[in-house]
Amino acid sequence: MRTRSDGREAGAAAYPPAPEPLPVAVYDNHTHLEIADGALPLSVAEHLDRAAAVGIAGAVQVGTDVATSRWSADAAEHDARLLAAVALHPNEAPELEASGTLDEALAVIDELAARPRVRAIGETGLDFFRTGDGGRGAQFRSFEAHIDIAKRHDLALQIHDRDADDDVVATLRRVGSPERTVFHCFSGGAELAELAASEGWYCSFAGNVTFKNAENLREALRVVPRDRILVETDAPYLTPTPLRGRPNAPYLVPVTVRFMAEVLDAPLDELCADLASNTLRVYGSWQDEPVRNVDPTGRNLDGA
Repeated sequence: MRTRSDGREAGAAAYPPAPEPLPVAVYDNHTHLEIADGALPLSVAEHLDRAAAVGIAGAVQVGTDVATSRWSADAAEHDARLLAAVALHPNEAPELEASGTLDEALAVIDELAARPRVRAIGETGLDFFRTGDGGRGAQFRSFEAHIDIAKRHDLALQIHDRDADDDVVATLRRVGSPERTVFHCFSGGAELAELAASEGWYCSFAGNVTFKNAENLREALRVVPRDRILVETDAPYLTPTPLRGRPNAPYLVPVTVRFMAEVLDAPLDELCADLASNTLRVYGSWQDEPVRNVDPTGRNLDGA
């Protein structure tokens, strides 16, 4: 397992207590269980057991480079409560391009995309916050290659979009978006949400929708059609209020879902049913492909 990469010391805080279970089971649309966090890091099985106990039926485990994409694909074959997304994060692309290995890495993602429990290409997209002008060409090339992989394998696309709304939208329109396109950890306002809805794209909301200074996200949530809303943790990041400062995990999805129901003035059970239905429409069933009884790679997926 990797450690956190956002500057916060891993293991600095304990995991929060479990929230009240949801009345209808939903799914965590985007999580990074390969990243160890918390005073006592949890294994994959422990994460998913805690999630199941509060009404989270499964999660999409997401890769951000070749190593974590392989790990994600393997993990999904090891536990029926996981599906996988594989990709090169946009901030990986410039370094790979500079070393002459971007095409090789993209070929690995293409190969992993053929595995039956890999249901999405992601997270991919554009990030102009951490990558300067010199790296943008590589990001565009990588993003377009990922879109092509998603379409050829008939997979969903999970988009990472940071400070690049216009270019992400323009790229999707120019090359043609996959049938099921998701703005992971939606970070835009109402205008982008309305545009996404008009294109038939999905908006996935994470714990940051609960943050005090995130009224733009709440405005976006209110204008997204209910059949285009998803929920995620992006764990171990973006722990929802009032638990900020402690590690995030799939079992905390109910905190965000209850907050979303309040923002939408929607019955909790109806919103849960919509979120579950939308998730299954995007990724398919968690149960329609078998898992293997043992980890085929020898990697330590359970933390034992």
